Amino acid sequence: MKTAIALRHIAFEDLDGIAPLLTRAGYDVHYIDTPNASGNELKQARDADLLVVLGGPIGVYQTTDYPFLQPVIDLTEERLQHGKPTLGICLGAQIMARALGAKVYAGDAGKEIGWSPLTLTSEGHESPLAALGQGDAVLHWHGDTFDLPQGAVRLASSALYPNQAFSYDKHGLALQFHIEVTADGLERWYVGHVGELSGFSVPELRQQGQMLAPRLAPKLDQVMSQWLSQCA
Repeated sequence: MKTAIALRHIAFEDLDGIAPLLTRAGYDVHYIDTPNASGNELKQARDADLLVVLGGPIGVYQTTDYPFLQPVIDLTEERLQHGKPTLGICLGAQIMARALGAKVYAGDAGKEIGWSPLTLTSEGHESPLAALGQGDAVLHWHGDTFDLPQGAVRLASSALYPNQAFSYDKHGLALQFHIEVTADGLERWYVGHVGELSGFSVPELRQQGQMLAPRLAPKLDQVMSQWLSQCA
């Protein structure tokens, strides 16, 4: 059986809707909690058939405060340079950008939190993200952004930030936004991320999530299916 490892930086930001899709695709799915990961666990992540680097409320540049980040950046770089399938979501996308030598930094436009549309590039329309369609709302939940890495291809932008997704060859896919979330899973976010939500309405976010997350689920299925097939 193929192995999929998810690097989880905070307990409630997990694979959510991606997990059953990976199981259906024949992967044995495991989590590694990065803040206290052992060297042996990181070696397993480096060698897994599929690596998913998940989100979290810290910055890639905070390696002094969070020393576990540098080994995660290093193993992500090694995987990308050796053609091993790697998916990054939010912080995970920023880690991929940093691993490829790009700058990651606090965004000038401030926090982007809530549901809003993407604009796919021409390359995005030819990628697995084409399943999302032009103008489909996805969940954004970030304050940092990144420059497009050398050798990467921009796939999507939003009204606030130009780099919302990129591919690196066929095996690397970085998503600044969240397509993995379910309405039930987001209930943990509203509690866990309460410190970020000053100025945002939790009832409004909940209402949007209950309406839009189910619409996103079949598109997530298509994106993942097409990307995994592309990586095979």
